[in-house]
Amino acid sequence: MVQKAKILLVDDRPENLLALEAILSALDQTLVRASSGEEALKALLTDDFAVILLDVQMPGMDGFETAAHIKRRERTRDIPIIFLTAINHGPHHTFRGYAAGAVDYISKPFDPWVLRAKVSVFVDLYMKNCQLKEQASLLRLQLEGGGKGGVAEGKESVGLLAELSARLAAVEEQAEALSKQLDDDAADAAAVATAAHLERKLTGLRRALDALEPGTGSASSVPSQS
Repeated sequence: MVQKAKILLVDDRPENLLALEAILSALDQTLVRASSGEEALKALLTDDFAVILLDVQMPGMDGFETAAHIKRRERTRDIPIIFLTAINHGPHHTFRGYAAGAVDYISKPFDPWVLRAKVSVFVDLYMKNCQLKEQASLLRLQLEGGGKGGVAEGKESVGLLAELSARLAAVEEQAEALSKQLDDDAADAAAVATAAHLERKLTGLRRALDALEPGTGSASSVPSQS
């Protein structure tokens, strides 16, 4: 069973949270509410999120300040943030949003289809990255137990490497298709950059797997994927 991605919705108005849930429910992911910046930061302490939808205007800690805290934490600094605002903003206001670490800046009222499509891209990227980490974890687990058995373990190791290689190939194919879709759709530069980062990590894992083919490498040469 594929684990669902979590999407953090941050807004101090319940009706806005309800509207976001209605728009994003079609993605069939886990939607988590936060009614303030403080509540959002608390949720980020324990859970991993694919993307954050963050209202700019909130009492107390506003969206800009909340984003600054998120980007300062090592655990959360790479989570994409989409700012939502009802303010009629000029270039300076928009620049402030991007400077705070946002990957996108959407004015209310927004097009539900556009918002859902943008969120869907980051959910897809998150799921691909999770698959990549799973492959690396399985590989490290096998390597830690390598060299402790005889022929049977050797055959099992070769079989696992073949399985991991096939599973990685499937992820590589999906990532390539996603990158092509981003290019065709003229997507945001941040989404394209994130996809490119994922492809680089996939390339690193592929090289590590190739190095583990009999007679070509050893466990000590396999880099850790994070």
